[in-house]
Amino acid sequence: MTEAAAKLRIFGICGRSGQGKTTLIEALLPWFHAHGLVVNVVKHSHHSIDLEPPGKDSARYRAAGAGEVLIASPYRYAIVRELHDAPEPPLADLVARLTPSDLTLVEGFTREVLPRLEVVRPEAGRDPLYLTDTAILAIATNDAPRLHDAPAIPLLPLADVGRIGEFICKTVGLSLSDASTPDN
Repeated sequence: MTEAAAKLRIFGICGRSGQGKTTLIEALLPWFHAHGLVVNVVKHSHHSIDLEPPGKDSARYRAAGAGEVLIASPYRYAIVRELHDAPEPPLADLVARLTPSDLTLVEGFTREVLPRLEVVRPEAGRDPLYLTDTAILAIATNDAPRLHDAPAIPLLPLADVGRIGEFICKTVGLSLSDASTPDN
């Protein structure tokens, strides 16, 4: 784990498409919240991101050359930055733009050096990342007996959100003892 990842408490959730990464993060967020923790999420996408349809004001501003456009409402706001052929910023730069939190979960960014857990559903028939990615510290799966080639790392039941949450907290050095600890 890089020093920055340890200091900022960043933890990655990875896996092939369709394995359930987003579903796991959706389940973890209320668990962390119930334990009094503030958690940010950074999601990497290989696709273009359009928050408003073409022709709407913010899209028109970006098309006209704005470097960043902030769109705000009484319910939320979003900042869209056009890279204009500049390289994609490193994860550390993106996390630095977020409001401080107890933990930042990262989906994707598999080339970044950070501790991560892989979600593996063997029935999907996809080659798991743990075969080549040594940064994977645990596997969350719905079918551990089918993972015959898994490395000697923890195999966590995908449905046991509490156990996965505790593993993440322990890995990044985040104590739950200071927070309220309701039943899982």
